[in-house]
Amino acid sequence: MIRFNDADIVGVQEALFHQLEGLTTLLDGYSWFGVGRDDGINKGEFSAVLFKNDRFGVIEQSTFWLSDTPDVPSMGWDAAFPRVVTWGKMKDKYTQKEFYAFNTHYDHIGEEARANSSKLLKKRMGEIVDDSPVILMGDFNTQDSTLAYRILTDNENDKLTLYDAQFMSRTDHHGSHVTFNGFGQSIEPGNKIDFIFVTKDFEVLQHGVIDEMVDGRYPSDHMPVIAEIIIR
Repeated sequence: MIRFNDADIVGVQEALFHQLEGLTTLLDGYSWFGVGRDDGINKGEFSAVLFKNDRFGVIEQSTFWLSDTPDVPSMGWDAAFPRVVTWGKMKDKYTQKEFYAFNTHYDHIGEEARANSSKLLKKRMGEIVDDSPVILMGDFNTQDSTLAYRILTDNENDKLTLYDAQFMSRTDHHGSHVTFNGFGQSIEPGNKIDFIFVTKDFEVLQHGVIDEMVDGRYPSDHMPVIAEIIIR
């Protein structure tokens, strides 16, 4: 699916180290960065960023934890598991333009944790990002009616203004309006919990959710969100 859609950058969640290594073996020409959430090295799940290494270079990359102690492996608030944000400052080798790619996976249990994760994420972005454009990808385990979503997209007096790429697209949204499928068991209205956000420096040409099956089953319990974007 990644190869067929010719994805330039992919944010993955719940990936284990051996799976990431396997992916990049299968997907010739892709590299990745990120750390395991349990120890900051390779234990536990990653929220890694995959990218085409002939197209992009990584200037800087790091990971922080969604907790009150974000610089060390830790679990925050009422979360059930440690959660991380992995980010990289990247350079497009074709255009020489620089941008930031952030990827995350919010907690599936803690409502307080999700709201506080959005607050911390916006705060950290303000500290990390220069004037370059920003992409934020992730499984946010929250719908667009929630506080966690509104904190991300409430832009009053914010240094960074984030927009849901679906609503910035030049063309109508393509595909499902649901992203969580539970391997086909949980396809219900409102189950859109995965998003791509961008700053105003990006133009969104297309946005969609890939709801295809492979050999009669979904490749994941989430449907991939995809967007075609360009830096203005």
